Parts: sequence; structure tokens; C-alpha cells
Amino acid sequence: MTSAQPTYEKSLVWFRRDLRDYDHAALYHALKYSEQVFCAFVFDTDILDHLTEKSDRRVEFIWESIRELKSTLHAKGTDLIVLHGSALQEIPQLARTLKVEAVFTNHDYEPNAIARDVSVAKRLQEINIEFHHYKDHVIFENDEILNLAGKPYGIFTPYKNKWLSTVNDFYIKPYPVDLYLKKLAKFESVSELPSLESLGFKRTNLSSLALPTGMQGGITLFNDFKDRMSRYKEARDYPAIKGVSYLSVHLRFGTVSIRHLARTAIQEASAGAQTWLNELIWRDFYVQIMHHKPSVALGQAYKSEFESLSFLNSRELFLAWCQGKTGYPLVDAAMRQLNTTGFMHNRLRMVTASFLVKDLLIDWRWGERYFEEKLIDYDLSANNGGWQWAASTGCDAQPWFRIFNPITQSIRFDSQGKFIRKYVPELKNCNDKEIHSPWLITPLRLQALNLHIGTDYPAPIVDHATQRGLALAMYKNV
Repeated sequence: MTSAQPTYEKSLVWFRRDLRDYDHAALYHALKYSEQVFCAFVFDTDILDHLTEKSDRRVEFIWESIRELKSTLHAKGTDLIVLHGSALQEIPQLARTLKVEAVFTNHDYEPNAIARDVSVAKRLQEINIEFHHYKDHVIFENDEILNLAGKPYGIFTPYKNKWLSTVNDFYIKPYPVDLYLKKLAKFESVSELPSLESLGFKRTNLSSLALPTGMQGGITLFNDFKDRMSRYKEARDYPAIKGVSYLSVHLRFGTVSIRHLARTAIQEASAGAQTWLNELIWRDFYVQIMHHKPSVALGQAYKSEFESLSFLNSRELFLAWCQGKTGYPLVDAAMRQLNTTGFMHNRLRMVTASFLVKDLLIDWRWGERYFEEKLIDYDLSANNGGWQWAASTGCDAQPWFRIFNPITQSIRFDSQGKFIRKYVPELKNCNDKEIHSPWLITPLRLQALNLHIGTDYPAPIVDHATQRGLALAMYKNV
């Protein structure tokens, strides 16, 4: 659309993973090109019905963010229509009921979401309603960053360099939604916010985790991180300190604007800001990998030669890993953090993934699925990319012969054992040296600590040196 005049009498904005009312591509375009704009969100049963855990922090985060968005829109004289059902049915039906001429939404890059949107667009077309969709979740998508041969990048560094040389104000300037707020439809609420219980879910410990939700929560976290951004490069690898942004879940559900975040990082001159910008670029990189090679989203290795890895896949070892009972304190602390909070520090995602694949010799897809169930910030492209990186099966992954030593990682990144003591309290009385490999503590010292390896805390379920040799042999075979 290029006309400066409104094209539609009435339009509908369908919110999904973009739960904010500012710097919002679809909302901006709908307001600019319509006389009257309605807003809606669907608690989609095609997604929710597949969630086996009914105490799901993600659903609660969405619910809290929707509550804020609904309240914010209500204060502006309109409302957010909240529905519960299949989006395939609900959106066309709502569009027909409201007699809108167009539905506006932002891109969702996951395969199931793409298929859903194709079906919704077809159903809307059948009732003469247009469907418009926009880039909002990333800075660059699909074919926007290609090499000189017009092919997608499979290595991050050249992709990053092209990203940095291409980005300019056009890509990171905010959408001025506020200029057109008078176009929001004025109407009495037609739908109450359904309770979590009516959606089939229960309250979690989200409120006790100090994780602020919604747009205001995203703003609060980002303002806090801006004061620490210059130190990000040095602090990001240490889970016991406040070094990361904690914005991943807000990026996942769009309660912050990726353009605002990228613009701030670009304008900041510090090495910390540039390191953090790299992480945002990795996010774009994994999204375009999934676009160009959708088979990765179906559980296939990016490097097809690694499909034949002969994993041992011990259920007993996998269960110990899931429960944080491997006998390796940093691995166990990380897994317990995940199980307790739904969050895991990025350094620890690499450590735990490497341990599962290259120490326990378990298929990376098992770990990918477990993270999918547990992570509050779960994102298909990033989760898949991270696991394939750790397993050396992905694009620009760590070399297959690089195997993290869980003890060395523990000593290096949690030297005083502060993080371990928080999540593995059985070891809280160990000194800073003992806590990284408690099975090496002498019997006399164990007695003084009143610690029994094998009962109070497990002995290592595998020997790292032995498993490293087996992993190297497994990879050499392919």
C-alpha cells in the first residue's frame, strides 16, 4: 500500500507474538490505512491443546501480558477482543461479524504458524476480506540478507557482517503508532479476559520469580539492562551475577520492540553493546536458517551427514539429566534452574547440551524437546539452532571434536560456587574448590561436611574422560 489516504472503512489487527501497542508494524499499517480499527487476540486451542503441562509459565506470561494490553487499549477508548478457540475459525468469523474489509497481522516464522496463516488467508479471501502481514519480529527476514551469489549464509560471521553493512534507519526506525490512535474503534467491551482456569491452565510460580510481564515489564527490564549493557561482554558468561538482559521471553512474545533494542545497541559505542547486538543478530540468523532449510524444524540435522550418529540414548541417563542428578554440580544446577524457573542462563544452555550429547551420548533432539517443554522463552528457531550448535550438527556449529569439560566450565564460570549453592543446596557447605567435583572429597572431609556421595548427592553417572573418547569415536565414524 502506498496511498496516503485510508483504504478501508474497518479493519482488524490480529495480535500473536507481538503483545504491545507501540512500534507495531501491523497495528501501524492498519491504523494508517483504515478509518476504524479493531484489535483481537486468540488463545488458540490448536496450540494450547498440545501443551501437556497445565502449569505452563508461557501461557501465564501471555495471559498477564494480554491483561495489560487489554487494559492499555481500554484506556485509549477501545478494547482488545479476546477469544478462545481455533484461530482458523475464530479470526474469519470475527472478521465477518465486525464486517471488516481487511485483517492485519505480523509474520510468524514457525512452519505450523505459516500453514495456519495460509489457511486463514484463504478463508478470508472466500468472504472477500483481505489479509495483510508484515515483518515485525526480526530486523531482517527470509531473503533480505543473502551472499553475492544470492544464496543464504550458512556461516554466522559473514552473515553478521552483511547484516551490519545493510542495516540503516529504515530497518530500525519505530512505527509511529501514536499518530493514528484516533482510528482505534470506539466500542464497549464485547469479551472479558477468560481466566487461566477457564483456558485449562493453572497458576505457576511465575509471580515469585521476579520476572515482570507485559510491555511495562519489558521496559523495566530493558531500562535496567541499559545501565549494565557496557559490561555485558565481560559479565554475560557468569550465571551467578546479573550479566544478561533477561529479555528473551519479552522478545519471544513481542512485549518489547526488536527495533528499539537493536537501535539502542547500535547507537551505544561500548564493546558490551556490540556483543549484545551480536546476540540479536544470531536471532535473525536462526530465523533465516529455518526459512531456507525448514527441515531443521522437523528434527533433521542441518548437516545431513550427522543423521547417522549412533547415539546410545539411555533413558536412565536422560532422566538423571532432566532431574539435575548427574553428579556434575554445574550441569545439575543448570537443569534445576530450568525446572524451577523456566529460565536457563545461555552459557549453561551450551554446557548442559554438550553434556547430554557428548558425555551421555544422547540424541540432541531429546534435549531440544525437553527445553521446548520447560523454557519460558522457548523459540523454535533459536532452540533448534542452539541444540544443533552444541551437537555439531548445525550450521556454523562448534566443531564435533570440541567437547566441554563440565568441571572446567564450572571452575571457570562459577569459581566460587555461588550459582551451584543456590540450586544444589546439598553442596552448600563445600568450599570453593570442593564444590566443583565433590566425589573427589576425602572420606574424612565428607564426614565433617555430613555429606554422603551417592545418597545426599549422586556420584557422577558417567566418567567424562571415558565418554569424551566414545563421543569422538562416534563422530569420527560419520
